[in-house]
Amino acid sequence: MSAARYPALYQVNTRVWLTELSRALGRRATLDDVPDAELERLAALGFDWVWLLSVWQTGSAAQAVSRANPQWRREFSETLPDLDDEDIAGSGFAIQDYTVHHALGGAAALQRLRRRLQQHGLKLMLDFVPNHMAPDHPWVEAHPDYFVHGDEGDLERSPKNYRRVQTEAGPLVLAYGRDPYFDGWPDTLQLNYGNPQLQQAMIGELERIAGQCDGLRCDMAMLVLPEVFERTWGLRADAFWPKAVESVRRRHPDFLFMAEVYWDLESTMLQQGFDYAYDKRLYDRLREGHARPVREHFHAGLDYQNRLARFLENHDEPRAAATFSPEVHEAAAVVTFLAPGLRFFHQGQFQGRKMRISPHLVRAPQEPIDRRLEQFYDRLLAALRLPAVRQGDWQLLECTPAWEGNWTWDCFLVFAWQGDADERLLVTVNYAPNQSQCYVRLPFKDLGNAQWRLADMIGEAAYERDGNDLQLGGLYLDEPAWSTHVFTLEESK
Repeated sequence: MSAARYPALYQVNTRVWLTELSRALGRRATLDDVPDAELERLAALGFDWVWLLSVWQTGSAAQAVSRANPQWRREFSETLPDLDDEDIAGSGFAIQDYTVHHALGGAAALQRLRRRLQQHGLKLMLDFVPNHMAPDHPWVEAHPDYFVHGDEGDLERSPKNYRRVQTEAGPLVLAYGRDPYFDGWPDTLQLNYGNPQLQQAMIGELERIAGQCDGLRCDMAMLVLPEVFERTWGLRADAFWPKAVESVRRRHPDFLFMAEVYWDLESTMLQQGFDYAYDKRLYDRLREGHARPVREHFHAGLDYQNRLARFLENHDEPRAAATFSPEVHEAAAVVTFLAPGLRFFHQGQFQGRKMRISPHLVRAPQEPIDRRLEQFYDRLLAALRLPAVRQGDWQLLECTPAWEGNWTWDCFLVFAWQGDADERLLVTVNYAPNQSQCYVRLPFKDLGNAQWRLADMIGEAAYERDGNDLQLGGLYLDEPAWSTHVFTLEESK
């Protein structure tokens, strides 16, 4: 099967997944214990990629910080009222070494799992954290110049951004990893991208990782942009990403890079060589609940939109089921995942999980399954498996007032999808808390002199419409609050 123009990615919290498998098996599970039936299920749902979160080796130094930090422990206890220290393994983003964690089965188990994924037509995505390392990373001893240094004055003035580290050569004051808007992450140390040797060392890590997977999600990728790094640390740095991406692709031409990125730097990261960038702006506009800013977001060119990763939740964001009411959740999901780009889903999203699981934890609470939401996602994923939606052409359609003075036309988002063999879909969403009406002019030129059946893939609605009326006046919509449809459009026989 050819690669999808608009692929789907499924994010798995690896450590939580294996904890659940361990409970079922009655022993510690590794990556070798991931059932083939589960991989087959993910492939059958239409996924192209599986992102295994937190597979790299973490250490005792970061784990100790995670267990002792009172603010973090409060958060962990809210997630797990019966919290135990064993539930806190340390953040998967405080990496001690880019080798597969021994508790997961090591590199050999990952290699075997990757082969099994490939047998099901699935590609493997892993994490890369460019900005920082764990406090007990070997480079602290071997290459202390790879990190951002401070002095006793920095430590006194800004204790939330620096720490004293004991090394064999003596004590050092090193900076915590951070972004320019918040205090540092106290379980990490900041890498110095002003040091060319550090950049080469990180490219070496990337080249080694690229032999173990098919793509990488790069954590907070914009933090090492020269302008961002200098604003944060006052240090000049050469551009890292273009030469890093080029170096990896010399050996692995089809390797995929996805950037976690904020602050409207999506286009910048794509220009740096990334295949996809997080579309946080769409997510934020959907949370605000107004149709017009969402619709305006889709006015960007397809050369840009096709390279955005669209999501409603991930390990950093609150759960969608806890963020949106049920009807808004469904409307937001239809908008998000029936737009062009990479469709990015999170483990537990389909079941309506409401508790966000910190990447410091290895256990999730037991939660009931939302059967209505699960059924909705079953239907939505069926629509996303259609060739027209995976490979076809997408278009944002214009809505016009149903009558003079009726402002509710502005509440709609309407998309069309067209594929080969006359396959076509019409996606309509009234993204508003009120009944709304509009006319939509359809882009299909061959509707006249025939009757057409519109059948909703995610609901029960079905309509017969005259093609001449559709061609001349457009489709009339009169929809309740947050109403969604994914219509197939077929000529009536």
